[in-house]
Amino acid sequence: MGTAYTGRGISHKYDKLIASAAETIFLKCPPTNALSDVLNETAMYFVKRGLDVDKFMDPVQIEQTHAVYVKGPNLFYLQASHPVSLEPTDIGGRHRVISFYDMYNETELREQNQFIVEKLAESEKALDKALQSLADGKNIHDDWEKVNIARMQWQLHEELIASLKEELFGTIELNKEASVSHRLIGSLSSDGAYDFIPSITKRLNRRILIKGLAGTGKSTLMKSLGAEGEKRGFDVLYGWCGLDPSGVDLVLFPELSVCFLDATQPHAYDPERPGDEVLDLVHMCKEDADAEEKVVAIRDTYKEKMLDAAGYMQSYAQALNSLRVAMDSAINPSIFKEKSERLIELS
Repeated sequence: MGTAYTGRGISHKYDKLIASAAETIFLKCPPTNALSDVLNETAMYFVKRGLDVDKFMDPVQIEQTHAVYVKGPNLFYLQASHPVSLEPTDIGGRHRVISFYDMYNETELREQNQFIVEKLAESEKALDKALQSLADGKNIHDDWEKVNIARMQWQLHEELIASLKEELFGTIELNKEASVSHRLIGSLSSDGAYDFIPSITKRLNRRILIKGLAGTGKSTLMKSLGAEGEKRGFDVLYGWCGLDPSGVDLVLFPELSVCFLDATQPHAYDPERPGDEVLDLVHMCKEDADAEEKVVAIRDTYKEKMLDAAGYMQSYAQALNSLRVAMDSAINPSIFKEKSERLIELS
């Protein structure tokens, strides 16, 4: 996903993609559905020429493409105005801008003005409530983690990490600098929690599905393995968490064709194909009746808060889509076509 709606606000990893791209094309425009098809056509243009492409989807409308990264020439096409406003810092160099703000028929736009203003206010209000519910949910989840952290056998956890490092890397030191990528693998969407783990991991020979309670070191384990891989020159892809963007939910080593992923709710996965394994951290958490009682109460409160967030996200999505449709109805087709064709011309 391009962005994620999290307990720390709207999160993205676009800054890292912009830094790694040879050229970034910033597409500046109001909220619109129209650019998704243009980005899909751009992606297909490069795919037909044998290049690999990463597509970044809009969590509000999962089917909408928000950005495209073309591997090889390292070209990055990005909707850079909404919901995250990003500005070019290397104009005349690696950054170019195509503005779509002048593609509208002003008369038609004025006729829609009142409706657009109302839907914009409605969407912003719903988003504020969704983000507040997510922030509350993260705080509740932090309390949940504290209960389990206190009863976790951390010595066993450290021994497991050391064992996994030995198994994965042995004594290998690659004579190159590691390539490190960052992706948001999921977010709260208008349809609830959604992730792209199947798409990200479909070509791998081995997937290690981590099962563990909240606060039992799943993210810590993956960060530690990723850091070790980087140190030894292995390429690493980090998949960041949709609730807490400081946490890792997946770490992938392309050269080893292996990944580790948090396979618990809200993205619960079980072995489903050859090469899938379960890594159980649950047994490292000591049984404690009082702790279990606390967890049950916290978990119920957390679920309620996340249901609130999902409801507000659905309201946000509906208002935002109505806004986008209204804006798109005022597009001048000839101007839009002319500007869209520039995406390929700039490559």
